[in-house]
Amino acid sequence: MKQSIYLLMLVTLSQSAFAQKKERQKYTPQSYSDIWELDSNNKKGTFRLTSYKPTYVTAGRWSNSPNTLPVSENPDYRATTPIPYNNYESKFQFSLKTKIAQSALWGTADVWVGYTQKAHWQIYNTEISRVFRELNYEPEVILNFPIMKDVLGFKFRTAGVSFNHQSNGKDLPFSRSWNRVIFHAGFDKKNFHLVLRPWIRLKDEEDENPLITDFYGRGELTANYAFKRMEVTLLVTHPLNRLDKGSYSFNYIFPLSGKLRAQVQFFRGYGETLIDYNHYQFTSGLGISFSDW
Repeated sequence: MKQSIYLLMLVTLSQSAFAQKKERQKYTPQSYSDIWELDSNNKKGTFRLTSYKPTYVTAGRWSNSPNTLPVSENPDYRATTPIPYNNYESKFQFSLKTKIAQSALWGTADVWVGYTQKAHWQIYNTEISRVFRELNYEPEVILNFPIMKDVLGFKFRTAGVSFNHQSNGKDLPFSRSWNRVIFHAGFDKKNFHLVLRPWIRLKDEEDENPLITDFYGRGELTANYAFKRMEVTLLVTHPLNRLDKGSYSFNYIFPLSGKLRAQVQFFRGYGETLIDYNHYQFTSGLGISFSDW
């Protein structure tokens, strides 16, 4: 009886190992056609939820300079009492999108709705009852056009425009929000993806963060390279008029077991969150990634 059990366990483990090896061999990063359903054979209809920006959980994020006294150039949005934030906290983000109109505008463009939420949680800080330091909400409406042109050795695959709102949902003096019209262009070359996203900020009467574009930036560049089951991503924002502002974020994704992947993240600059738009810091974190970058 024991021999039969041992034999069954050996067969099961062998099958599991073979399945994992086969999965590793089959793994390929998503292409723009898969992500945005650009080609006719990739079309999957409307109102189907898919991933948008990265989804991840970082249990341990460290900052060399926590923003204990958030301020704005607008005097109504200046904190006056420091908050004893820890250098360590948890960070997580989830992001989804769905297509609401397919083959619109003379049968060429798709309309998508996206939603991204990012949270910074002072989970290790018992002094202030483990509060959520910052929550950023980012709904977006996206008009996306499929394109197939060769540009400098890359394939120009997609272009479009979106209306983007971002806010942290807080009261005075910690409230931060802004609206943007964002243009985007996507290029790829085998396993290398490149996305350019310049934007125009839309002014509002109650400007909670007047110089956000001078600190955080007027555009974003994302470069991603995938190999085997690993990914390396560099995300850069820049104001274009000041060399000493903007931000750099480096992410390295690598496999742990099956489809479970770990993520190492480094950030340097301004605007890791809305409340930090004019606050400079270096952060690092280790977590789990649930979607391609």
